[in-house]
Amino acid sequence: MAGKEKLDVVHQNSIHVETIRKEQRHQKLHTEFSINPHRKLHILTDKPMSRKPKEVIAENSDFIKAFHKAHLEPNKKYAMPQTESQEIGWVSTPQISSNWSDRRFHFYRIGTDVTKYKESALRATN
Repeated sequence: MAGKEKLDVVHQNSIHVETIRKEQRHQKLHTEFSINPHRKLHILTDKPMSRKPKEVIAENSDFIKAFHKAHLEPNKKYAMPQTESQEIGWVSTPQISSNWSDRRFHFYRIGTDVTKYKESALRATN
């Protein structure tokens, strides 16, 4: 092992063939294309004066369902919050039913002597 022998063409070719066989053993060909529904899709329109006919593309119902599901609010997508920050506001339904006759929750504008004086003073300056 004093020095490394120089490989001849036959040995180099056999190493190359073995490398290609290893690559092909683990290679997988993907022929089905789908768009990631979690990323924004930027569609470029044709030029205004273009005479190219529009392409007719068949609708893929699975893609449309995945696209609509990706745009839902988190509490409609999942049964439980996925992160701790989603726990705040996860239940967004009101705790008490809305009742307009309950004066504790609805504050109407009521005129008093002080507010009437201030309104008349503001109108006089304008």
